[in-house]
Amino acid sequence: MPQTVLIVDDHAGFRHAARALLEADGFDVIGESATGTEGLEAVRRLNPQVVLLDLGLPDLDGIEVAGLLCRCPGGGPAVVLTSSRDASDYPPHFEHCGARGFIAKAELSGDALAMLAA
Repeated sequence: MPQTVLIVDDHAGFRHAARALLEADGFDVIGESATGTEGLEAVRRLNPQVVLLDLGLPDLDGIEVAGLLCRCPGGGPAVVLTSSRDASDYPPHFEHCGARGFIAKAELSGDALAMLAA
């Protein structure tokens, strides 16, 4: 059975491209959200196994959302952060928010997501 994924990103074009890429690689994309608040609600409603989470959201930053998700009962979903910027552009504390890892948007692939979400 394919892993279920929720994509949380404020850019509709990226959500569409990520959905197509991940579904082609065998993932089941069960939802999309444009803000951190919508993403948190979607996690409660859809219970995805993996959340692909943009660091730069309009309401809450991805680090804050990741921290909240990682405190969910049962450990919550596997959170993988993404951004159009390089991971080195972010402060060191981003590595301690509970996320499984980081994938630059330009490097997103099903294999990269599967490796971090495992």
